[in-house]
Amino acid sequence: MLRVAYLFERFPSFSQTFCYREVAELIRQGVDVRVFSIRRPMDESRQDWDDLVKEITYLPEESVLLSEITQLTRSGKLPPDASEAIQNWGRRTDFLRLAQAAFVGTRLREQGVDRVHAHFAGMAARTAYWIREFFGIDYSLTAHANDIFAPRDFEISLSMLLERAVAIVTESDFSANYVRERFPAAAAKVHRVYNGLDLRRFQPAAIGSDPPRIISVGRLIEKKGFRTLIAACARLRRAGRAFHCEIIGEGPLLGDLSAKILANQLEDHVKLVGPLSQSEIAGRFAGATVFVLPCTTEPGGGMDNLPTVIMEAMASGLPVISTTTAGVPEMVDAGETGLLVPPDDPSALAEAITTLISQPKEARRLGARGRERAAEKFSIETNVKALVEILQGG
Repeated sequence: MLRVAYLFERFPSFSQTFCYREVAELIRQGVDVRVFSIRRPMDESRQDWDDLVKEITYLPEESVLLSEITQLTRSGKLPPDASEAIQNWGRRTDFLRLAQAAFVGTRLREQGVDRVHAHFAGMAARTAYWIREFFGIDYSLTAHANDIFAPRDFEISLSMLLERAVAIVTESDFSANYVRERFPAAAAKVHRVYNGLDLRRFQPAAIGSDPPRIISVGRLIEKKGFRTLIAACARLRRAGRAFHCEIIGEGPLLGDLSAKILANQLEDHVKLVGPLSQSEIAGRFAGATVFVLPCTTEPGGGMDNLPTVIMEAMASGLPVISTTTAGVPEMVDAGETGLLVPPDDPSALAEAITTLISQPKEARRLGARGRERAAEKFSIETNVKALVEILQGG
C-alpha cells in the first residue's frame, strides 16, 4: 500500500477545497494518507468537512515547537545533521521551517512513511525540503499559481525546491510549460494533473431566473478581476438591463469593492455575499444564469492558473464567462462551453454578459456542453488515479 504524508500550510482552507477533495479521493482509492498542517484552519466551521478533519496532525505553536525540538536534540532522537543545521541556522529567515521539518520528520520516520507531498511551492514545500535533508524522505509538490508565477524570495528558493523534488505536479498545461521553460533542469519531472471534481455534488442549473442572476466566487483579491466585473455591471445598469449579481468570498479588497458598488449606484444590483460553504455555493450555482470570473494579471505577475471554481460552475451546467488568462482557455472553450474576453476590459465583459442573459437558449447550450467537458476532463477519480501513479513512481 502506498503510504504518503500530505503536508499543508493550512488545512482545510476555504479557498483550497481542491486539496480536501484530493486527499479524500486518495483515501477512497486505498492510499494510506497522513495529513499534517502547519497552521490551523481559519474557517473550518463554515465548511462541509467530514471525519477526515479528525485525522489531521496540527503542528504546535512556535514556543511549544521549539521546546520539543530542544528535547529531541538532547535525547539524540534527531539525526546529528539536523541538530547541527538547526543550531547553525539560528533565527535566520524561515528558521521555523527547519524546526517543523524535525517535528514532522521524526513522526514520519516512526510511521514508516517514505514520501511527502506538499501543495503549493511555498511554506509546506520548504518544510518538505528540510525533511528530505534531515531524514532522507523524498518529497513531491503540486505547484499552483502565484507560487510559481510570482514567487517570494527565500533562501530555499523555488529553483531549489524544484531541483530537490522527485516529482512536480501542475494543474494546467499552461503552468506545466511555464515551469519547464523557466526551470529546464526540472523539466523531466513535471506532470500535468487537472484538479478533480465529483460531478454528483453539482446539480444542473435552471438558467431561467428572472431577473438573470450573475454569480462569481473567489477571494476578494486583485487577480480575480472583481473590479472589472463591477465596472461591467455598471454598464449593464446604465443600459437598462435587469440583473442581479452576487460575488461570494472574502478578502482584502472588501472595502474597495464595496466603495465601487456604492459609487456606481449598484447597491440594488450587486451584492458582496461573503464566504459560503461548498453546499451553499452549489445551491447558488443551481439558481444562477451565468458564472463570471474576469481573471487578470497583477502588477507583480501574480495570476490565476486554472480556477477550480470555473470547473465547479461548468459541473453545474452554467455557461462561463472568463478571460484568456493563463490556463483558463484549457477549460473554457470560447463559443463551445462559454465566452472569453480580454482581461481588464469592462466593455467586452458587459457585452458577453448581455449576450448570455438575453439568449437563454444559447446559455443553456453552452452550459450543457460545459458540464460534459467537466465530466471529460475533471473527473476526481480519473485524475487522482493519475496522481497515484506519480506518487508511486516519481
